[in-house]
Formats: sequence, C-alpha cells, structure tokens
Amino acid sequence: MRTFVLVATLLMLVLLPASLRAPVFAQEAPSPSGPPPASDAPAPLADDSTAQTLNVNVNLVNLYFSARDKDGFITNLAKSDCTVAEDKTPQTIKNFTQEKNLPLTIGILLDTSGSQEHVLPLEKESGATFLRDVLTPKDEAFLISFDINVDLLSDYTNRASEISRAMNKATINTGAGTGSVTGNGNPRGTLLFDAVYLAAHDKLSMEAGRKILVLLTDGGDQGSQETLKSATEAAQKANAIVYVILIADRAFYGGGSFNLGDSGARDMDRLASDTGGRVINVGHDGKKLEDAFNQIQDELRTQYLLSYTPTNAKADGTFRKISLNCGKSLKVQTRTGYYAISSSDAGN
Repeated sequence: MRTFVLVATLLMLVLLPASLRAPVFAQEAPSPSGPPPASDAPAPLADDSTAQTLNVNVNLVNLYFSARDKDGFITNLAKSDCTVAEDKTPQTIKNFTQEKNLPLTIGILLDTSGSQEHVLPLEKESGATFLRDVLTPKDEAFLISFDINVDLLSDYTNRASEISRAMNKATINTGAGTGSVTGNGNPRGTLLFDAVYLAAHDKLSMEAGRKILVLLTDGGDQGSQETLKSATEAAQKANAIVYVILIADRAFYGGGSFNLGDSGARDMDRLASDTGGRVINVGHDGKKLEDAFNQIQDELRTQYLLSYTPTNAKADGTFRKISLNCGKSLKVQTRTGYYAISSSDAGN
C-alpha cells in the first residue's frame, strides 16, 4: 500500500472534516389522517418560474483586505476609493464594508518539530495572550500541531482558555528512533504543508465569514505529501488568510542570526502573500513575537470586505487573478486571486 494511504489514514483519525459537523434539523411532522380540506387559494405559480430563479447567478467574490500608508492602517476608505479587476477586466463593486465585528474563525498551527524546542514556551505564552485578546463569544478557534505527524489538539471553541490548555500540553516530537510517518526515515520531518492543507480543506472550507490561519514555525517542510502549491490552493479555495510568524531556535541552527535559506523563506512569502496575509520574522525574540501577534490583531480590526459579481460567470475551476487598487499611496493586502468553482463546492 502506498505511503500516502497510510498518512491519509492517520491524519483522518485526528482531523474530522468540518462537513461532519452537520446541523440538527427538526423532525418531520407526521402526516395528518384523511384528505386535506378544500382550499380557495389561487393555484401555485408554474414550475418555469422556479427554473428561472435557479438559473440566476448569485455568486459573489468576497475580498477581505487591509490598506495602509507609511503612518499605519487606513480606516476611512469608501467604495469610491477602490477599483478591482479580474484577469485585467474591471469589475463593479457591489458591497463595501469595514468588517470589525464579522465573526472570525482562527486556526493556530504550531510547529512542534525538533527545531522549535527552545522557542515553544514563547509560542505558547504569546499565542494564548493573542487568543484571549481576539476571541469573542461569536468567534471560534482551533489548534493543530505539526511535526512528523499532524494532530488536532483542540477543536472549534470560543474559549481561549481551552486552546491555552491544549497549547500548554503540546510537546516537541522528533520521532527519534522511529522516523517519520511518511516513511522517509528522517526523524526531523516537519509536515508543514500537510498541516496547512488539512486546516484549510478539512476545517475551514465549510466555514463562513473571516477565516485566518496563523503559523508559528521556522518555515521548513520535510516529508509532506502536500506541496506548497496544493496547500496554497486549499487556503485560497477556503478564502483563508495565512499569516506566518517565523520563529526559530537559534541554538538549533548553531547560534548566530536565523536564516532559513532561500527556499523556505520564499515558500512562506508565497503562501502568505497569495492568500492575503504576510510573513513576520521574529527570530527567537519573545518581545518581537508579542509584537507580531499585535500586528495581526491590528490588521483584523481594520479589515474591509469588498464583494463583486464577476463578469466571467463560468464556474470552470480556473484561477482568476485579482488586482485591487485603493490609491497609489496605499499598500493593499489581499489575496492574489481565487478559483472559479461553484458556491456549493467552496465559498468565494
């Protein structure tokens, strides 16, 4: 049996798809005995009117974004200030709001591989403070750790204390003597891309509203079945913004300044920027880590939601590039595009 089957089986045991959290429906009332009474009500409309309704394309593309200048985030933008294009074709903005109070779903992805041993306590402390400050009763969060495995440490909850308790129980797992579950024999395997894919595809794809993933990692991936491309695509299809907080155990890398290398840094920049997030490099500094979480909080408080109905109405699964401009002096942070799939498959 291929290695992928083994990994998939193990991961499915710890990550239940969001689709399994089915809503509870009322039981159907029993049919009354005897024929229904006669009615003088007019006959229902013909079926062709229903068909016409079903043929109307009501899909919207939703863009969450923030804008800032040299002095900080801008909080007074109006619809007339911005223009949006899809594959270079101008689009008409239908809705434009600032989303301070829209429910938020947060996934915290915690790197528990060997390279994080001496910075994990900092991550736990700052992560717990961030959730206490951000989560409200209408928000939800979950916690995933990743090393040679991917584990769901805490499922959806609006209680920061529950996530904090689960985070405190997280431990470094190098799989010493056992190798990686991927079969690559590397005891320092780090299934980063697998964790992002599973968090986006299995946990966030069926959720509504604002969705973010916060990765606490040094950015290295070893042994994942998923790739940078598939992990990024899963996040884009779920309309999830990915923030990467680069944090490293300096001693693990032989002291001195932390330098992940061209490949890892490039991967994290691509993952974050393509989904509308960004990378914040804190090295191994606890104060910088706190500041990174504060920056993410500030962005969440100043986000806008822009919606439009695309002129290209085909749900053909292709990737559509988005260009959003709110003035030459402003830096706009949003996802680079979306996959044109039907709303029944994933939210745009």
